[in-house]
Amino acid sequence: MTVKTNERPGTRAVLRHCQMSGYKAREVLDLVRGLDYTRAVELLDHSDRGAAPVVAKLLRSAASNAEHNDGQFPEELYIASCFVDEGPTLKRFRPRARGRASRIRKRTCHVTIILARMPEAQIARLKARSAAQNADRRARRVAGARRRALALEAIPAGEESAVVTGEGAKESEENEERVPRGRETAPAKRTPAKKAPAKRPPAKAAPAKKAPVKAAPAKRPPAKAAPAKRAPAKAAPAKRAPAKAAPAKKAPAKKVPATAAPAKKSGAPTRATRVIARIAKKTTRRSSGKDKS
Repeated sequence: MTVKTNERPGTRAVLRHCQMSGYKAREVLDLVRGLDYTRAVELLDHSDRGAAPVVAKLLRSAASNAEHNDGQFPEELYIASCFVDEGPTLKRFRPRARGRASRIRKRTCHVTIILARMPEAQIARLKARSAAQNADRRARRVAGARRRALALEAIPAGEESAVVTGEGAKESEENEERVPRGRETAPAKRTPAKKAPAKRPPAKAAPAKKAPVKAAPAKRPPAKAAPAKRAPAKAAPAKRAPAKAAPAKKAPAKKVPATAAPAKKSGAPTRATRVIARIAKKTTRRSSGKDKS
């Protein structure tokens, strides 16, 4: 019997209207489906896919929901289900050649991650593996502490104070154990190792102060005799400047007699002038005729 999506058990986190295509998000979800929480987070943090940071943030949100709402430990969870649903597509257009337009589809999706608690057998195996790793680390720390103790015993007694014993560091290392996340206790405080006080060099005696030597008074040079005052030289008489020549008189400009403007002829001749003109014509004709004869 198939279980509906909304009825799947576990703690979920949903990211709606994520601005990327569902195809890109599904490729990342396929990498972590079925893995435990710790391994899935490590894989997503080192993935080069563009959707990896988005899915990792959503996975941490689901683990936080399980821890605070359901009281579960993130180390005991695994990805029971993860899927992507198509969201609304934003349609845009871009102008192209010859007056055409090409469509741009901006895809969106809804990402869902469901976390569930692992089976008890698997949790017991993980705890046994973690305990074995912690025991191995503790054995290595104890072996290192013993080697340091043997090295300190080989040092002469006079030089022991100058070397850090590290007994407090050994005790704190033995008490250290990795605890799963959610069950951590306050870490034990390390006792600081005591260092040998540095030897101070002997203080040097201050040199005796020398009495200041009095400087001999400087000898004053003999005063020089003042030079005899010279009689002031008589000032030479000032030369008179030559008299300036009188400016030459300009010849008066000749006045050009203004020519009388010609009288304007009257528009219509009078009767007397007409009569005179006729008489003059007659006289000229008679004289010319006599000459010819």
